[in-house]
Amino acid sequence: MKKAILYILLLSQTTLLSCSKWLDVQPESDIDRDILFTTEEGFKEALLGIYTRNAKTDLYGKELTIGTTEVLAQNYKIKPFDRPKYLATKNYRYDDADFMQRKDAIWLGLYSGIVNANLILAEIDQKQNLFTAGNYALIKGETLALRGYLHFDALRLFAPAYLVNPEAAAIPYVTSYSNKTTAMSKVKDVLDSVIADLEQAKELLTDDPIRKSSYIIGYPSADTLTNTELHDKSLFLQNRRHRLNFYAVCGALARVYLYKGDKTNALANAKIVIDAKKFPWTNKTDFLQPDADKKDRILYKELLFGWYIPSLNNEINISTFSDPAVDGIYLSDDDVKSIYETGGAGGSDMRFTQWFSGLNGTEKTIQKYRRNPVGDTFIANKHYLMAPALRLSEVYYIAAECTYEADPDAALAYLDEVRLHREIGDKVKAANLSEFQTELLKEYRKETYAEGQLFYAYKRLNKPIIGFQGEIIPASQRIFVLPLPDDEIIYGER
Repeated sequence: MKKAILYILLLSQTTLLSCSKWLDVQPESDIDRDILFTTEEGFKEALLGIYTRNAKTDLYGKELTIGTTEVLAQNYKIKPFDRPKYLATKNYRYDDADFMQRKDAIWLGLYSGIVNANLILAEIDQKQNLFTAGNYALIKGETLALRGYLHFDALRLFAPAYLVNPEAAAIPYVTSYSNKTTAMSKVKDVLDSVIADLEQAKELLTDDPIRKSSYIIGYPSADTLTNTELHDKSLFLQNRRHRLNFYAVCGALARVYLYKGDKTNALANAKIVIDAKKFPWTNKTDFLQPDADKKDRILYKELLFGWYIPSLNNEINISTFSDPAVDGIYLSDDDVKSIYETGGAGGSDMRFTQWFSGLNGTEKTIQKYRRNPVGDTFIANKHYLMAPALRLSEVYYIAAECTYEADPDAALAYLDEVRLHREIGDKVKAANLSEFQTELLKEYRKETYAEGQLFYAYKRLNKPIIGFQGEIIPASQRIFVLPLPDDEIIYGER
């Protein structure tokens, strides 16, 4: 019962019954909790363990990035043989066994991270004397941010959108390591709790090393004049964008406030990121680089935060996942051209030219996360292999949405800024709010393709899901709200 990390899931907590497989999670560490939290290094290990767990394929290493959420957003075509077993998900058959297994694993994984965050938070305040420099504030801030971030994604998947029903029963917001049942919270109350955790995290991360003027964002192999992310003598303080840093927390707050309809606070947090000018737009030559070893496929320097997934190729065999030749996921030429509107200025969109490769000239596969094969192994690209979690461009989209009703020209300028850096010269046109939202959703699809964010945007705005060639799937809570796991209903008495 005392094993420290990822040992047991405490979400529906009627009791810790050994007969309930639902509550069992294999440990990442066999260190006894009483030992782990006696040193600063133990707290660091516990925190990094949460990030490692979240990057597995049932969460951000696949399903919440290139998998389930993208399928729900109608971002793929799937051949009838359906080797990846996503066709029922694409058709919103939520009673399908493969969908239920993945959906339940997502719930279990999110709450596993939440429980382990609570383990850290239960110990850290009374052991502040263990920490050197600013590591207490850094570790507590990141842990609170993780707890809020994971609850928010559980909310976005398993509860009605705030716009539709803020009073609806949503999910349990778990804040303690306990064998007590955590009651279900309303949508609005979950959002308030997420915001409270993120705001406290933001305050604790005020002195985050990433905020220093000497911290310059760049590629891992860049010279020291253009990248200082690896300069700190402490490995724990390097590569802050691989974890929930100060700016990532501001971006997360902007995302959450927008979901709640609080555009004032959403814009304020978006502006912190934009005005800091910390994150440079990707250089065109890096994105278009013909030498694959020097190519930036994911617009790496624009990531506020991402999940480190170095084994993505090996764990999910992405070449099979996105390869129609082996009955994988794919798009037709016309589908890709429709997304990027290549009949006009979109023909020069760098994302269109770089993120997809052709098969027999008619079918496209996804290249966004591909690494460069050398024999049976893969060598690094110009950047670390990351699953993007928060992008600079999304912060611009949030600012645009928060600004439109008061200043449409300023809002469209935010969208045009992103388009300019993707080599789209013409400007977005929108005569009213409805047209603006349509254009905004198009930009989300172009920018966050295979990153899992489009489905949430449709849900937040309660807008129809649009297929590649204009097919319309009406907005519906039956589609937007994933069913709770059966065991959560039973054991949690939901």
